[in-house]
Amino acid sequence: MEKPAIVLGVIGSDCHSVGNKVLDSFFTENGYHVVNLGVMVSQDEFIDAAIESNAKAILVSSLYGHGEIDCEGFRDKCFERGLDRIILYAGGNLVVGKTLFSEVERKFKTMGFNRVFPPSVDLQEAAAILQRDIEGVATNAA
Repeated sequence: MEKPAIVLGVIGSDCHSVGNKVLDSFFTENGYHVVNLGVMVSQDEFIDAAIESNAKAILVSSLYGHGEIDCEGFRDKCFERGLDRIILYAGGNLVVGKTLFSEVERKFKTMGFNRVFPPSVDLQEAAAILQRDIEGVATNAA
């Protein structure tokens, strides 16, 4: 069974590209159709790409620490554009300063992200979680 499309990119004014390329290679090698938007991506660009590709998930990364600001209102924009069931992931160095990851995770989940990952995430584990989340959405839609 072919895996679905996912959209990934680095949000806001963040130009860190290495992690983005790693994610692209990893998820492509694991059978996903990856729509990689690269760096310095706006919320609207993520949403446009998800609509155009019929993606099941948007994976947002940030390394420069302003992800919290850049991601504010993202879930609401998804709802406004008809992406009620899109899976939203955020990962990387999402806030400025030293903040416990549990606090970062709480903030992003409050903003409507389904999952939040630290910079040191195990990609195999993240892929397994993504697959379960996609299957869960498909099951709930039926």
